[in-house]
Amino acid sequence: MSNMQQSAGPSGGSRQEAVNNSLETVDEDNEMERGLTNRHVQFIAIGGAIGTGLFLGSGKSIALDGPSIVLVYILVGGVMFLMMRAIGELMYRDPSQHTFINFIRMYLGNGTGKFALWTYWLVLILTGMTELSAVGQYCVTFFHTLGFELKSWQWLIELLFLAALVSVNLIAVKLFGETEFWFSMIKIFLILALIVTSIIMVVAGYRYGATKLPGSGQTYPAGQASLANISDGFSLAPNGWTQMLMSFQMVFFSYTMIEFVGVTVSETKNPRKVLPKAINGIILRVLVFYVGALLAIMAIVPWRNFMTNDNSNQFSSPFIMVFEFAGLHWAAAVVFFVVLTAAASSLNSLLYSAGRHLFQIGEESKSPTLSKLGVVSKTKVPARAIVVSGALIVLSPAIAALPGASGAFVLFSSAASAVFIFIYILTMVAHYRYRNSPQFMADGFLMPAYRVLNPLTIVFFVFIYATLFIGADTRGPAIAGLVWLVVFGGYCLLHDRYSSRGLRAALKH
Repeated sequence: MSNMQQSAGPSGGSRQEAVNNSLETVDEDNEMERGLTNRHVQFIAIGGAIGTGLFLGSGKSIALDGPSIVLVYILVGGVMFLMMRAIGELMYRDPSQHTFINFIRMYLGNGTGKFALWTYWLVLILTGMTELSAVGQYCVTFFHTLGFELKSWQWLIELLFLAALVSVNLIAVKLFGETEFWFSMIKIFLILALIVTSIIMVVAGYRYGATKLPGSGQTYPAGQASLANISDGFSLAPNGWTQMLMSFQMVFFSYTMIEFVGVTVSETKNPRKVLPKAINGIILRVLVFYVGALLAIMAIVPWRNFMTNDNSNQFSSPFIMVFEFAGLHWAAAVVFFVVLTAAASSLNSLLYSAGRHLFQIGEESKSPTLSKLGVVSKTKVPARAIVVSGALIVLSPAIAALPGASGAFVLFSSAASAVFIFIYILTMVAHYRYRNSPQFMADGFLMPAYRVLNPLTIVFFVFIYATLFIGADTRGPAIAGLVWLVVFGGYCLLHDRYSSRGLRAALKH
């Protein structure tokens, strides 16, 4: 019987008391190895908070909102921090759980839990396909900046990258932790380099001439590094409130996967000591890595310069812009190398998470076929679940080669991003139920003022989903997400109700 099933319900008995007192007792059924150290988890948390969107997509965010985008990043980051406090409280309560999704089943029922577990795993697979394609594209772009053309070999690059990352995940969880540590270090180095470069340019009053960026057809006007570039012409919604609302969804999706640290707890040494540190550090990371980077960029490049004149919706990387204006013309290659590692880091994490969630599905399944996935290897990792997840992700190059399937894949992958919001909402509802349950651990890692902040977080997530209906490019995925919620969610609930009736009838006889 799984850990989740043993701890579910108000009658957990002595084991519930053991959860409060003894991690060794909790881990009796945990077959995973606690190979992740504090250093690993801290940088995994950083890596989860920093994606490729900051390096490539922040130009569009700045164009939409100007300096106000900083406030949006702070607000959305604050809400995501509240969600992480809720996840942290649940995982602190029972750190033997392989995923925070398990608590949805504990406190919202088997049907809802099944919907959340399968949905989250499928979202990870679709997102992994997208990230694999991104890895191939960024690798091609990186070598293009060095004078090598590898476009025709992109499919092979993707296969080799995926094979390497699957191997990393299969060998040992400690190797996975080390890989993520160095991936995060590379991202942190580039962001700090950007901030330091910006400070030096502002202090020196650095002037730069008109510059045409490599790979871009747009020439940016001459200017001077100054804090006045941030404050001049400030407006809360410079392009109208519709654009302001749309910026919320963009920023929100740049934070998705921040919850990844909630999947590593069952494989972390001293989880009740490490987890609170990793989660409480999220606010500092938001301020330094997002807010600090955005302010550094806008101090060099006046925010109006990010707007495109041809309505192409193509925006240059702000990181490349800053370094090019500083005269560091080799910076484009460096930035794309970092973006490549960021995408590889994201794919690596997705493989790890998808493997654990499919393992959980297999462990709970009554199907002989699926149950074979609920076992661990000699190296104490869910090898079969990782390989199956990787095998599905590797379909990405094949799908991209099919013109008919390509459009549908874009729709499904976009809808998958929208479905993240359902999982977040269910997690917050499960947390609220937990706080009012007999299993509540009063001396745990408590989310502050949960009676107010928990519902506010849920309302905010609903607001984010509502903004998806504003733009034509996000409306389709939003509708597809709702269809998935009604159809698959309804199926899971009805199937659970039917199974429960059958069980009750059998018990009567």
